[in-house]
Amino acid sequence: PTTFHPEWDFHDLQRASFSFSFSFLFPKPPANVLEGDSMDQDVESPVAIHQPKLPKQARDDLPRHVSRDRTKRKIQRYVRKDGKCNVHHGNVRETYRYLTDIFTTLVDLKWRFNLLIFVMVYTVTWLFFGMIWWLIAYIRGDMDHIEDPSWTPCVTNLNGFVSAFLFSIETETTIGYGYRVITDKCPEGIVLLLIQSVLGSIVNAFMVGCMFVKISQPKKRAETLVFSTHAVISMRDGKLCLMFRVGDLRNSHIVEASIRAKLIKSKQTSEGEFIPLNQTDINVGYYTGDDRLFLVSPLIISHEINQQSPFWEISKAQLPKEELEIVVILEGMVEATGMTCQARSSYITSEILWGYRFTPVLTLEDGFYEVDYNSFHETYETSTPSLSAKELAELASRAELPLSWSVSSKLNQHAELETEEEEKNPEQQTARNGDVANLENESKV
Repeated sequence: PTTFHPEWDFHDLQRASFSFSFSFLFPKPPANVLEGDSMDQDVESPVAIHQPKLPKQARDDLPRHVSRDRTKRKIQRYVRKDGKCNVHHGNVRETYRYLTDIFTTLVDLKWRFNLLIFVMVYTVTWLFFGMIWWLIAYIRGDMDHIEDPSWTPCVTNLNGFVSAFLFSIETETTIGYGYRVITDKCPEGIVLLLIQSVLGSIVNAFMVGCMFVKISQPKKRAETLVFSTHAVISMRDGKLCLMFRVGDLRNSHIVEASIRAKLIKSKQTSEGEFIPLNQTDINVGYYTGDDRLFLVSPLIISHEINQQSPFWEISKAQLPKEELEIVVILEGMVEATGMTCQARSSYITSEILWGYRFTPVLTLEDGFYEVDYNSFHETYETSTPSLSAKELAELASRAELPLSWSVSSKLNQHAELETEEEEKNPEQQTARNGDVANLENESKV
């Protein structure tokens, strides 16, 4: 049995929970020995073992006798600050699907691989057709009659593989230097010339198209769309709001720009199902139209924390304990090319500042507005309650209740006093009633 040490971390607990025997470290047990007997002889191996990852609810059940400094683990990002998704696809067995869409596969490749494929495709086609031209000349016997002026070759001045390779390049690229020319006495050469011309045009269209699409991709346009390094939470118009800032560094604007945000947080359903990296929409003005931006100058995007917000019950003290990530997505069309562009960024809990606001960056100059991007990421502290939006709403409702209670209590007390006075002075009340009756009789007379 393995003894538990308080200084072990999570991986030590996993290795202690899952023990394995290795044939290169321990002798192989006899065949008649049961597996349970061999497991009793196992000891912990110093070799690093990649164990299967446990779900979060299973990890929570493990002993928590670890040191406090190890409990602070870094939150793994789902989307990096530069917008790249931190997700790797593994164990993809249906790799043939990448070849069915070979054009997109080539466009998505890195530049070094794309250029290598570009050079290799042209080189292979030139070599392939050059080999065929050389075979035609060799089979027809043109190599044996190079110096014979009465012999009509398939291709004039073709005396070896190198010259056949050069002729293949001239044919596919339509250079035509005029030194090597196909003759009309070679029908197989004429057919090969037609095939190479057609296939060469297809290769040119395919490869040049890939290069053009890759060059004109709007990914680099997203480099000039910037997000603030921090998100802030503060009061705006008497309501607690989550805010971040976006800006465009270019003078050519993004047409029909729109912004949306997602909350990435693992959750467990009431049935016990664990959903890792669950995505929840964060309303940044979808119903009011504030999510459609006119991004000429930097804008502050605001999310009101109300009952529909996932931050409804999160306070300042609880925020650092949450394991969440806010992914913001800015989309629009590039004005110069008309292609759709998307820029992404994310904020984890350590990048959300409670009780701060963004420093203004727009100033009015003589005849124009100037944007100071040196202050784009700057924030300043402001007076903000540390309670959650739910607690603030409860306090606001309680602040209104004493007023209604005081009015009702005063009315009730006044009614009770009148009842007590009527019970104490019944004779005076009867006299009053008699006087009123006499007055009514006199008026009738």
